[in-house]
Parts: sequence; C-alpha cells; structure tokens
Amino acid sequence: MARPVIGIIGNHHLINDQYSTHAGGTMNSEAVAEVADCMPLLIPSDPRFVRTCELLESFDGFLLTGGRPNVHPEEYGEDATEAHGAFDRARDAVVLPLVRACVERGQPFLGVCRGFQEVNVAMGGSLHPEIRDLPGRMNHRMPPDGTIEEKFALRHSVRFTEGGPFHRLFGATEVMTNTLHGQGIKRPGNRVVIDGYAPDGTPEATYIEGAPGFTLSVQWHPEYRAAQDPVSRPLFRAFGDAARAWAAGRRPISVAEVA
Repeated sequence: MARPVIGIIGNHHLINDQYSTHAGGTMNSEAVAEVADCMPLLIPSDPRFVRTCELLESFDGFLLTGGRPNVHPEEYGEDATEAHGAFDRARDAVVLPLVRACVERGQPFLGVCRGFQEVNVAMGGSLHPEIRDLPGRMNHRMPPDGTIEEKFALRHSVRFTEGGPFHRLFGATEVMTNTLHGQGIKRPGNRVVIDGYAPDGTPEATYIEGAPGFTLSVQWHPEYRAAQDPVSRPLFRAFGDAARAWAAGRRPISVAEVA
C-alpha cells in the first residue's frame, strides 16, 4: 500500500553564488519517511511553479520547514528593517495561502521554526524581528560555531498547557528542546492558540482553534534525530497518522483527537 505523500516546503539557495536551487534538509525527509512513515517530496516554493489548488490535490499533508529567510513584515503590516534579516517573498506567496487552505479543509500540516511563524502570519498574526533584543528574553539563536550536534543540542525547556494537545501527545507538561531561531510571535493570529512557552515567555507551540484537521506547529526543530528523540518521535508519528487518515479519505484528525 502506498504511503501518504508529504510535501516538504523547499528553500531557495544559490550554489556558488550563481546557480539557483530549491533544497530541503535531509533530516526533514528522514523524519517524514522513517518516523511519520510517509513519502517525502520537495516542493519548489515559488508561485511561478506551483498553485495552491494543485498542492492540495497532490499531497496528503505538508511539512512547513525552517529556513534562514524570514517572512516579510509587509505580510503583517509592518515595514522591513535591518533586524528582520533576509526574506523569501516567493516562499511567502506559496505557504501563506496554503496554510489558510489547509486550515479550512482540515488537511494536515506540521509547522517547524519558520513554518511555525508562517502559520501565525497566515492567520493574521505578527512577529518580533529579534527575540534576543526584547527585555528578559534569552538568545534563541543557534551557536554560530560548533558541530551539528552542538547546534541542535537541547537548550531550554518548553512548558505546555495541562490537558492540551501537546501535553497529551508527549505525556508531559514540560520537555527539553533545541532552539535555532531569531524571530518569534508578537501578536497571535486569529484562532492561533499558544499551547507552549519557553521559560522566558517566548511562544514555542501552537495549534489552530476549531480547525478540523492537524495544525500543530513548534518553534524548535523536531526533525533533528527524530527517530531517537522522545519529543520528536510522537510528534511526527501523530502527523503521519493524520496524513494517513487524510489519504484514506477518512475525516480529518483534529488537535482535539491528538493523544
């Protein structure tokens, strides 16, 4: 039996500063294939090549990946500053309407890091350009040097709402996560429920209230060592279950049913 197909949002890269590509981290494909038990396919995130309606009909779920460029602040009514960093307007144009369509249809998605931020913006929310510049906040960015293991090491806890979907999924109200982001939620979007926070008050886990399907998003990177990590593994398994239900034509699995 064919596995559900998960569209992995690609990021634009220049190889040798001149050859334009769309790429996705191998660990994203590993998490989808080995833990969610779905087939990963990379989506070129450019509206010249893909349309929302085509994506919805071609895939059973979507992994909204992390990425160095940030959502352009014009998408939430603010002017760009140096603090906002680099942008990818083509990815914005693909992912933001895709998120809204998935919420309406009940088609599952899992938001990760930039994907977490995209979900908030798609639902009408806004972002802080640099979390570490806010009073009382820690530096959530990855260490600039070191090995992959050091950059993706567990660095802070995340506390979840008791009885909420993340608590039910992980069997704990507090877990340890990595952290590799500069931006974060300023104003939650319409129906965006913040279900988990870092110790400094930074939002780390969300879902969409009343959505008929799977809408979990996290600010950390659960794709790293997803098969071994006790937090990543149930998250990707639940995402895979939601994609299987969608592929089989059954009703969507909502966050209320995540356990």
